[in-house]
Amino acid sequence: MTDQHPVEKPTNAIDSIKLRNALGSFATGITVVTALGKQGQKVGMTVNSFNSVSLDPPLVLWSIDRQSNCFDDFMQAEAYAVHVLSHAQQTVSDTFATSGSDKFASISCQTGLNGVPLLPDYSACFECKIANKFEGGDHIILVGEVLRFDDKESRPLVFYRGGYQRL
Repeated sequence: MTDQHPVEKPTNAIDSIKLRNALGSFATGITVVTALGKQGQKVGMTVNSFNSVSLDPPLVLWSIDRQSNCFDDFMQAEAYAVHVLSHAQQTVSDTFATSGSDKFASISCQTGLNGVPLLPDYSACFECKIANKFEGGDHIILVGEVLRFDDKESRPLVFYRGGYQRL
């Protein structure tokens, strides 16, 4: 028999601003995730929560805030594409991080698997079908099975401590 110690919860509340700043010490790539919305319209958003999960089967994940203006569109989508942005695509990241605008107005997209819009340029692109959705506090975690991918092997756009960086 092993000693079991209850996990102690600290008495002081976690400061969400300080937590966010501390999490920003982990450098991440920048992606744009696209899908078809509830009425068949193109939807997309900038995401830095992208991660690989498994090679066999090929799975990736990202998370979406429940307060996102395109939350309902992504929740009903059966497929999506994750575009890892290249070092030269800060403007694309900024465009898709803005809410309320027609993000696709000046972009000539191709049509990918399941009708998902594909950006014309990226460092890598992963076309996925939804495999699972998980509760994650104020976010939903979307796990996708990679059906097809393309890797242009360019340097990525990186986000670190609240700002864009380049390798």
